[in-house]
Amino acid sequence: MIRAMLAIWLTLVAMHSGAVGLTAKVDRHRLALDETLVLTLEASDPTHFGTPDLRPLEARFVVASPRRLESLPAGSAWQITLQPRYIGDQQIPSLQLGEWRSEPVNLTVLDRAEQASAQLAPIFIDASLEQDSVYVQAQAVLTLRIYHSVSLYDDSTLSPLQMPDAHVERIGDFRTYERTLGGVRHGVIEVRYAIFPQRSGELTIPSQVFSATTAATGSNGSIYDIRPGRSTQVKSPSIPLIVRPQPPEYPADAPWLPARRITLSEVWSAPEDDIRVGDSVTRSLMIAAEGLTAAQLPPLPASSPPDLRRYPDQPTLGHGVDDGGILGSREQREALVPGAAGEFEIAGTELFWWNTLEDRLEVANLPARTFKVESNPELVEPPVVVVSSATETAPAAPAWPWQLSTLVLAFTTLAGFGLWWRARQRPAVQRTQTAGPSTRSLLDDLRRACVADDTQGTRQALDAWARQQPETLSEMAARHAPLSEALDELNSALYSESGDRWQGQALWQAVSELPACHPAPPQADTGTLPPLYPR
Repeated sequence: MIRAMLAIWLTLVAMHSGAVGLTAKVDRHRLALDETLVLTLEASDPTHFGTPDLRPLEARFVVASPRRLESLPAGSAWQITLQPRYIGDQQIPSLQLGEWRSEPVNLTVLDRAEQASAQLAPIFIDASLEQDSVYVQAQAVLTLRIYHSVSLYDDSTLSPLQMPDAHVERIGDFRTYERTLGGVRHGVIEVRYAIFPQRSGELTIPSQVFSATTAATGSNGSIYDIRPGRSTQVKSPSIPLIVRPQPPEYPADAPWLPARRITLSEVWSAPEDDIRVGDSVTRSLMIAAEGLTAAQLPPLPASSPPDLRRYPDQPTLGHGVDDGGILGSREQREALVPGAAGEFEIAGTELFWWNTLEDRLEVANLPARTFKVESNPELVEPPVVVVSSATETAPAAPAWPWQLSTLVLAFTTLAGFGLWWRARQRPAVQRTQTAGPSTRSLLDDLRRACVADDTQGTRQALDAWARQQPETLSEMAARHAPLSEALDELNSALYSESGDRWQGQALWQAVSELPACHPAPPQADTGTLPPLYPR
């Protein structure tokens, strides 16, 4: 909940800042010297008909004419195609539109890659890996670039990348840009894959087939002299990949986590110095990994003192991408309910992982945390005051009240014996029903609450039904295991955020199947009275 509120707040701040300025963004931050990128400038005022000042770009980039996009509900936008003039770390400077200025954007420009003359065909594919060898279950990034110097129709397709011994995920969407090769400008379609090999040894990344229809015009170049398109297929080269096994120095009892980076963090729903007995506090543990999927992240061990009850929630798995590949996250939330006042210590958490960038073992950890729980006045029962007879001197009471009470007791005893003897001579009569709800009506209330999956209503109906039973609810749960498990699930739903997913069918079935209570047989006593209503 806190992370969601923080994200909403950041979004509102960004919207507010964008409402009074000029925003600059690019389609990618890494490119070669002979490639192009698209710069998008967005202004919030849809009535502004000016053009941004692009003169600061001319010293570092080849600038194409800006193209104004159609009017947007939230403002105006322009797209400018840029080609860098120099390699290295470059920066798109701050641009001005009226009184607004955009923020600078950092870029990395690489040296142009030499292409063999045999590749300078109208359509060809270039495939490359970021590294030739990776550890088992680590991420290997494959980049596929489709170059075309001819126009293509919109029916182009690329066969999927399938590897039986590896898990494959595509990184982001397809990118399109331009690049000059051998003096000829080519359009580029770029797609990237994250490959996670599942066994060590040598793997082969298979070829992929790109199918497209090339557009051709007549000899005079007129748009009215269009020739039928021509279907073309090209294949990417297959690439070997060396997969190394898990290093021997990695701990044997720890889950294998090869990643570029792993961080641990925690968030509390309430300040740790403002917790009282009986309060429910939510603790969220987050694992964030660069180069691993969310499914590869293990659950974090949890330990708590005996007087601190835990109600864990279902974990939340996150998935994202960046320039380096896959970003995985796992969030574990649990409700903590202290049952007594005092100081509580939650043990620290450590997670071993292998740094694939520096090829070494590292440990991500959270330190142990100590917090103090204050007593809750609402849960403290008032003390029972016992007045000692030794501290008080009662005045002497007269004797006649005691004698009168003895006489009344003797009279009522004789009257009761006479009524009992008279009742023996009459047939048994049905006992009148006591006032208040019957056991059957309370069971009906409990059944309706369980069918409706209402946690609060079920708890109230269950307590009302248990008050009319010869046993307490804990005694019934002790001799009937299904009822004990159903009560734990109900308490977990009441104290955690997963109450809307609780189902009451198991609790109702446990109550329905509760065996009858068999009291212990009475001791033999020859002096007992005969039955009140003999048959």
